[in-house]
Amino acid sequence: MQPLTVIPVVKDHARISAIGSRSFLLEAPGEFDLPAQRRIWALSQTLKGWTDLAEIIPGMTNLLAIFKKTPDDPAEVIDRLSKAWHGALSIDLAGKTIEIPVHYGGQYATDLPALCDLSGLSDREVIRIHHEATYRVFALGSAPGFGYLHGLDPRIYMPRKTVPSLKMAKGCVTIGGMQTGVAMLTGPNGWNSIGFADLQMFDPQSPTPAMMAPGDIVRFLPARIEL
Repeated sequence: MQPLTVIPVVKDHARISAIGSRSFLLEAPGEFDLPAQRRIWALSQTLKGWTDLAEIIPGMTNLLAIFKKTPDDPAEVIDRLSKAWHGALSIDLAGKTIEIPVHYGGQYATDLPALCDLSGLSDREVIRIHHEATYRVFALGSAPGFGYLHGLDPRIYMPRKTVPSLKMAKGCVTIGGMQTGVAMLTGPNGWNSIGFADLQMFDPQSPTPAMMAPGDIVRFLPARIEL
């Protein structure tokens, strides 16, 4: 288990929804930020002690709790989750630092021109803003080893595509809304590619297959810029 640091927070209400018969989604209130994610990390630790849960899936300022069997009283489950949320202390995960060399621009930066048009920034400014930021891994999901990263500068936010790219290459460095990440698989992808990272970030043969883990710090290094 990773070291934990307790951080005081103001208690407030979370939104809890039934997803099917056995699953309940808790969404943190407030901003999409690190304090909200710290509460989710804390709640995940609390729920590990619930013997009637089959799986706990922390997400981006949300958490999915999947029960072993359909609860007799969903309202009682929602009340339990609400009380757990209010009782959970905020924690921080002491993660490692990961540096990812990136080839910015070039053949894989298919969406860089559109991002420049949207932001009003030059391609060099977009790249500088992206690699100068420090990112935090909030959660893993979507594909094996894919890390949802927080810390993208609002100047280069870009909505996800309404029509996904059909075959985006594994390793593409992408932006989707307020987040950035690295594609783990080649295939359909609705995020916007601005470069490429030739780094093995998921190894199914390794005892720890995913390079990233919640709490890790990520920095992108401009190994090459081709514009």
